[in-house]
Amino acid sequence: MKTSVTTAVAVAAVAAIAGGILALPSLLDHGKDAGEQRFRAKPGQDTAGRGKASPTAPAGAKPFTLVATGDIIPYPSIVQRAADDARGSGESHDFRKILAGVKPLVAAADLAICHHEIPYGRPGGPYTGYPAFKAPHQLADALKDAGYDSCSTGSNHTLDDGYDGLVRTLGHLDRVGIKHVGSARSADEAKAPAVLSAGGAKVAQLDYTYGTNGIPVPAGKPWSVNLIDQNRIIADARAARAAGANVVLLSVHWGTEWQTAPDQQQRDLAQALTASRGPDGLPDIDLIIGTHNHVPQPYEKINGTWVVFGMGDQIASFYEADKARGNMSSIPRFTFTPAAAHPGRWDVTKAEYLTQYSDTNAPFRVVCTSCAATDSGLGAAAKSAYSAVDKQVSEAVLSRGADKQGLERATR
Repeated sequence: MKTSVTTAVAVAAVAAIAGGILALPSLLDHGKDAGEQRFRAKPGQDTAGRGKASPTAPAGAKPFTLVATGDIIPYPSIVQRAADDARGSGESHDFRKILAGVKPLVAAADLAICHHEIPYGRPGGPYTGYPAFKAPHQLADALKDAGYDSCSTGSNHTLDDGYDGLVRTLGHLDRVGIKHVGSARSADEAKAPAVLSAGGAKVAQLDYTYGTNGIPVPAGKPWSVNLIDQNRIIADARAARAAGANVVLLSVHWGTEWQTAPDQQQRDLAQALTASRGPDGLPDIDLIIGTHNHVPQPYEKINGTWVVFGMGDQIASFYEADKARGNMSSIPRFTFTPAAAHPGRWDVTKAEYLTQYSDTNAPFRVVCTSCAATDSGLGAAAKSAYSAVDKQVSEAVLSRGADKQGLERATR
């Protein structure tokens, strides 16, 4: 895979990062359309797991790669950067330059998953930040340009602009051809996973969130946001498998914000979900990808299944020194290979991670920091600073021994 990191760096500011802002805190410090993109079990198939339905082995099955990235949260400064980048283009906002540094990684993967944290506001704004976010819909165009295939949309900010904002967001993802799961415009849409294809496999993506920041789920629309429920997750995974999914991917918005170590809910739910087996005795869920915490969290193989407890934010802009780690995240990349012993299933045969950083220097850009050492366009000071970020993210990712379980750090 070829990649190049290109970003302007204010050397003095970045050097300050390398000089000590990035100290890792204690692990105990302080979470397309419904027809075409989704499928359901056929009439008569048992979606609770008691039936014998299982996926079949497709012709031409081969390995494929899947990458995921963390929470996309365009704070007002990022929205302004996108407006500045759009000058002369005829558009009001352009987020493509912000993502250009990681586009090679995303575009090169067979499947790429984002976490769409926030809703879109009405055209022309106003666009707002914390605590109730509303972003320009041109973000969807940039995500498509970067190479994303699907995005999880269930989060504590899904309802920041009410049900109208939810509908607006899914409509724009549909417009650009990005699949989505986690929030819904109908009960039927809520019941079905997003379905992706790679290597001859059907990949079903599920998504759930711990809550919506106290904003009530719209009256008469209890299905509008998928909330975490262990029994429902397992039932939905089995329904997807019965309907033909070869791989089931779970995206989940969970945990405690600003805490590197997974909390009790994360650990308990990960243990239960990875232990769950279908009628064929094989795992109901093949991979768990977590979001919400703002900071990188560890990877761990539990009951033989990889769990990424939290990637951290992919697009964020924390300027306070004590929150600099909120601009750091990891990019998991997993290679799935057809399982010889279990036709119709794919196993993870290679687990990798890369590191990235939302560089708040002018101009704001997202950078692949584990790629920086081989980027000839960067000076020594920038490479040193990005190396410090890479080191800190790696410490978090490996803090529960994932390197001893086969996780590898990638540089491109």
